[in-house]
Amino acid sequence: MNTKNLLLALNTFTVFTLLFYIVYSEFGKPPEVQKDYQHEQPASPFNAQPGEPVVYSTKTVMIDLPDSLKFAGEDVPLDIPDVRERLDREIHINTYWHNNSIFLFKRANRWLPQIEKILKEKGVPDDFKYLCAIESGFQNVVSPAGAVGFWQFLRATGKEYDLEINRQVDERYDPIKATYAACDYLLNAHEDLGDWTLVAASYNRGLAGIKRALANQKVDSYYDLMLNDETSRYVFRILACKELLQSPSDYGFEIEEENLYSRIKMRKVTVTETIPDLVEFSLKQGINYKLLKAYNQWLRDDKLTVKDGEQYDIWIPVRK
Repeated sequence: MNTKNLLLALNTFTVFTLLFYIVYSEFGKPPEVQKDYQHEQPASPFNAQPGEPVVYSTKTVMIDLPDSLKFAGEDVPLDIPDVRERLDREIHINTYWHNNSIFLFKRANRWLPQIEKILKEKGVPDDFKYLCAIESGFQNVVSPAGAVGFWQFLRATGKEYDLEINRQVDERYDPIKATYAACDYLLNAHEDLGDWTLVAASYNRGLAGIKRALANQKVDSYYDLMLNDETSRYVFRILACKELLQSPSDYGFEIEEENLYSRIKMRKVTVTETIPDLVEFSLKQGINYKLLKAYNQWLRDDKLTVKDGEQYDIWIPVRK
């Protein structure tokens, strides 16, 4: 056999060997190690083995609206198709905005009792706690427009309602003091408007803006006003939040008490003298600077100047 024929024979043998290996690899395995990955189904919570990933199925349904609804004791005219559909939209949005709604339930458990107490003390309808919920989700957030805190006060409005705002102190970040200030605004607006639903709308649009819209359009109800998109949705967002927080199970939320955020036990330290170093102050109180700032977010600097005759209450978390 010449060299050319020998090489051809070797190449043919190599090809057949490779083909045999491939065919055997795919079809010659014992049945117990062959797996049809294409048709495997993910485990459900009911048939998963230890350590096996679980896929939860979801079901999306349309929600039935309540037959009747009130805001601050005032009827919501659900017999008007436009009103009903606007409420329908906000209830569906908030029901299926799961991550936001879950954490709203958690934080509400910590903050609502304190807010409810102040609203009652000031004579403001309890339903305005839901206004706070949609404004901030019970967080000290800052809006693109510069509104700050649980009640989203702008700087000028906060000062108008006696909140201290400067480089070292910003009481818009104090949920309790901001709630008192919000109550003062709401009561003043009610004296002007005589209608709590319009008062709620004015919190978004401004008192002057609502009064001007009422005069121009010659109506006396929020539900009859043509407003910008944000304000036209505003009261309906409050109503949707009220429905979810009052009746979570009606909207598919299973709330377990142990998963909610509880109120942190605190002790109050009244300060009447300047604190030159809040880091050292926090350490003397048995906590660190991070915790001091976390529970006293109105402190905006690393020191606190206290003028003669003034005092501040600083809250210190109590270790268990």
